Amino acid sequence: MKDFRVATAQFETRDGDKTYNLSRIDELCARAIAQGAQLVCFHELSVTGYTFLERLSRKEVAALSEPIGGESTRALQAIAARHGILVAAGLVERDGEHCYNCHLVVSGDAVLAAHRKIHEFVSPHLGLGDRYTVFETLDARIGILTCYDNNLPENARLTAMLGADIILAPHVTGCLPSPAPGRGIVEPWVWAERHENPGRCRAEFDGPKGRGWLMKWLPARAWENGVFVVYSNVLGVDGGTIKPGGSLIIDPYGEVIAECRTLEDEVVTATLAAESRQLASGASYIRARRPDLYNKMVEPSPHLAAGARPEVYWQRIRPKQPWEK
Repeated sequence: MKDFRVATAQFETRDGDKTYNLSRIDELCARAIAQGAQLVCFHELSVTGYTFLERLSRKEVAALSEPIGGESTRALQAIAARHGILVAAGLVERDGEHCYNCHLVVSGDAVLAAHRKIHEFVSPHLGLGDRYTVFETLDARIGILTCYDNNLPENARLTAMLGADIILAPHVTGCLPSPAPGRGIVEPWVWAERHENPGRCRAEFDGPKGRGWLMKWLPARAWENGVFVVYSNVLGVDGGTIKPGGSLIIDPYGEVIAECRTLEDEVVTATLAAESRQLASGASYIRARRPDLYNKMVEPSPHLAAGARPEVYWQRIRPKQPWEK
């Protein structure tokens, strides 16, 4: 790869309001291009909203969905063309009778990549992706892993082995119910009073409910594979939950080199230096693998049927939502 200038953004989406969400993507792309970015990454399902999908019927999910090349795709391409930038953003894709959580990367005149989330669980009406996504643009090879896809080390390793220099990691995460020490939700009033008491809100977002949890594992995905990771996350209210934003960029040494730190819609940009990729240890770890010892790793899980959705711990313990009572 050559040096690459990339941006990541955070913003507060509106559930199901594609027009508003696309307007925020447009405005943040303008900020990114002013910072010299060549590509800007937005969070998972940033065109539609995310968490509210868990209470939608199959018919309602289908009504929100679009084929690749549809109206929202064309809107993203128009934004990319207007600002002369590549845009990575998520929508509900419709392909025949099936719908997917899909993250697109578009230029002004083409869809460069479309990643269907491999480990989908927010809605039973969204299908599971069945392949990794790595594509080449602007003298770099870029992979995409959406949210929970990144929690499994195997996915980042295989994406790196397919040649990715950079992994885009769009998320909607943080501030979820959890038995882990210090984890849990952020109360809505903390976000609502963020201007009057920013210290309280920042402490909640930076602690184990948000950034503190993320730093336990996401930098390792960059370090152990010698790749750049571009993490994007929603900020504020999302489907009735509070999310901590904190979009950031991690280098191949596992160091944070740019980060959204305000409590507002924001975009930050960093130069991904080719030399860092060349000198990082991750490539040597990949070369040092012993595949002859890994037979157990590729055996099917005895308690998980082929194509089944993995059980995610926060789903088991989260309180019932108002619409479920």
